[in-house]
Amino acid sequence: MASSSSIDELPSSAVETLTSQTPSTTTEPLPMETSSIEINGIPSATKTLTPPPPAEPSPMETSSIEDLHPSPFDPIQSSDSLPTDNSEAVGVKRKRADDEKTDLESSETKVTLSPWWKTSLCSYFRREASCSHGNECKYAHGEAELRMKPDNTWDPTSERGKKAKAMKMTEHEVKEDEEVLFTEQMMESIDDDGSVFDLSLSKCLVHLPRKWQSDELKTFLGEQGVQYKSAKKRRGMMVGFVTFENAEQLQSGVEILDGKTVNSNNLKIADVLPRTFDKKETKKSVKSAREAVTPLADLPYADQLEQKKASVAQMLKKLARSARKACPNGGSLPEWVLTSRDRGGLSCNLEGIIESPITDGYRNKCEFSVGLSVLGKPTVGFSLGNFCAGVTAVEEPVNCPNISKIALQYASIFQKVIENSKLQVWNRFHHSGFWRQFTVREGRKPGVFSNDEDAVTRIAEVMLIVQVCLTGSDEAEVATEFKEMAKAFAEGARASSPTLPLTVLVVQNHTGISNVAPPDAPLQVLPIPMSDNGTNQEQATNVLTEARIHDHINNLRFSISPTAFFQVNTVTAEKLYSVAGDWADLGPDTLLFDVCCGTGTIGLTLAHRVGMVIGIEMNASAVVDAERNATINGISNCKFICAKAESVMSSLLKQYFDVTEMEEAKPLSNANDKQIPSTEEMSNSEHVADQNLPPPYTGVEDLQDNAQKDSSSIEPEKSIKPQFKNVVAIVDPPRSGLHPAVIKALRTHPRLKRLVYISCNPETLVANAIELCTPSFDEADRGNKSYRGNKRIGIAGLARRRAQSMPTSEPFRPVKAMAVDLFPHTDHCEMVMLLER
Repeated sequence: MASSSSIDELPSSAVETLTSQTPSTTTEPLPMETSSIEINGIPSATKTLTPPPPAEPSPMETSSIEDLHPSPFDPIQSSDSLPTDNSEAVGVKRKRADDEKTDLESSETKVTLSPWWKTSLCSYFRREASCSHGNECKYAHGEAELRMKPDNTWDPTSERGKKAKAMKMTEHEVKEDEEVLFTEQMMESIDDDGSVFDLSLSKCLVHLPRKWQSDELKTFLGEQGVQYKSAKKRRGMMVGFVTFENAEQLQSGVEILDGKTVNSNNLKIADVLPRTFDKKETKKSVKSAREAVTPLADLPYADQLEQKKASVAQMLKKLARSARKACPNGGSLPEWVLTSRDRGGLSCNLEGIIESPITDGYRNKCEFSVGLSVLGKPTVGFSLGNFCAGVTAVEEPVNCPNISKIALQYASIFQKVIENSKLQVWNRFHHSGFWRQFTVREGRKPGVFSNDEDAVTRIAEVMLIVQVCLTGSDEAEVATEFKEMAKAFAEGARASSPTLPLTVLVVQNHTGISNVAPPDAPLQVLPIPMSDNGTNQEQATNVLTEARIHDHINNLRFSISPTAFFQVNTVTAEKLYSVAGDWADLGPDTLLFDVCCGTGTIGLTLAHRVGMVIGIEMNASAVVDAERNATINGISNCKFICAKAESVMSSLLKQYFDVTEMEEAKPLSNANDKQIPSTEEMSNSEHVADQNLPPPYTGVEDLQDNAQKDSSSIEPEKSIKPQFKNVVAIVDPPRSGLHPAVIKALRTHPRLKRLVYISCNPETLVANAIELCTPSFDEADRGNKSYRGNKRIGIAGLARRRAQSMPTSEPFRPVKAMAVDLFPHTDHCEMVMLLER
């Protein structure tokens, strides 16, 4: 008989293993003894060894009991340690204690644990807080039992696994931020004084609070006593940039900041190294200038028209869907929204598309970028991609069907100029260089032309505009370069067959980052040598020094200054203006508001069909051109105001129509001559304004003051009564659309019943139409400004939010729309829509 002390020291699992491993082949019966055997300190009087209740085993202990749910994580046991059958060990001779101890030691040496034992959390235990397998479960019951996996990772559902994953994601974000360090640094590389950062004296601070901006970073540096030149940081990023004055400041700043704790994060100092954009460009397929500028050039023109018509139809469907969402909850939908399903989802009827009579070389204004090609050669042409994507390569305008032959020839001449020049082309990364942009503006002869005619024969005047940056350049060297450039243009024009027209050569000085110069950028007119010996004609200092050319629309002659807006496809623009006039339902008793009038093309072409035209334009030089155009064509019923439309539109409507509805509109009579100037008076006033122009046109600074004086002098008096039964507005805004204040003025004035909207960006037309055509909200639902600060919301969503705060007024309704192909071979399309109420 074994003593009780020999088994008492063994764990319960070992006893269970010992019992199950008793050889079943032994037939010798057990003696029927009731010896006192203690198992875990509990005396047993049974005849056989029965497994005791399970105790708390350590994670490294195991048993031979099969689990109820097999798993690949089961411990791997030796075949010798497994029982041969599941029967009770009845009649088996009990071994002595010494033999049992020896067998136990041998069994422990044969049992090997699976490397996946307790490496995953038990999902049942985590869900129910208990597990039927108890302590014998192969999965960990809690974080304390969890073991690391063989691949040195933790269960991803555990706390340690989640923490490791978060740390890995943070490291990945840091790597991504480090990848874009150069882009962010270059975007902010211009200091307040206009100087460029020296990357060798710049450092990047990593692990800054994301909510910090530049002001918080500067405050932190000041509190730490760090001397620096400039500091930049954007909200939402964990990196910031610090530039030092010299190497001593840099070394001192790094010693102070490196490892500094900020909000439980340790700062890391990284170098700001220029990233090679060649690697990023190789990821993109390098486009040709033809593909970048005219992506539809390889399609037949009929297919281009169908594609653009379908695109406009999608915009009309989007308007119906967005208007349905913008209507007040609980209110009835407008009729045009309810009937949109009858039109296939369109908000109004699409009348078709107007094709361009000229599809090749139709542009009368071509802007060429000046930069380096993929091979690093100074090039005049078009960019192959967006600067924000890191693409700055410029390719020559080869096989671009929308560019005229005259523009291509002058671009080729200017290409030779910059190749022979000692001055550098503009570098958009370093914001340095001299030559920036080259623009060719053409003025055609009156008449109708087609693709079959030579482009040179239909062009009468040409203006060349060269944009440069004079910062840091030598005045004498620049003068020499300008003289050689003018000579090259003059000689190249004469050498061409037939001779190229050349009317005026203008230099524009622009120091901004983007090539888009403001309207008041300084202009300088260069004399053009008119003979081989370099002498100038006498008129070169008189007429030719006026920076303007002339074009024709509907047999009207228009004067165009360097920065004034004018339709690039004048032949198709004639058809566009004709449609706009027909839809506006004009008559002698109509007052026409030409909003964003530019040089007055729309108002002047329709002036003979209305009683009076009021044009509104913010570009001072364009207003002067419009007034000059009215005088040239003998039109006296047009007035032009130099101001932002959102600033004067509401006051103009009130001044002309702020009367009671009971008062009838009176026709024009001699008694009203004081209110509306006669043709002779209008001509005289335009002649006086024309005399105020300085003969040598050098810029628009003086014209701004003159235009403001002219606009103030033609404003109607408050005592003016309505002279017209009908008031119509035609708007032709830029791609950004109408200002919200203009939309509000048009929407809330009850006398305005008809509106013709001409848009070069149908996306913004949809957004503006939402505000103009959706019902007004109740007073309690207005004023929702939650869209502010939401950068992810689209322009249609913003329009729906703004419509909630629109004052109570009768909405317009879209009546019909028309697509106009002003830009063949491109994916852009003009759109005109009639709105009524």
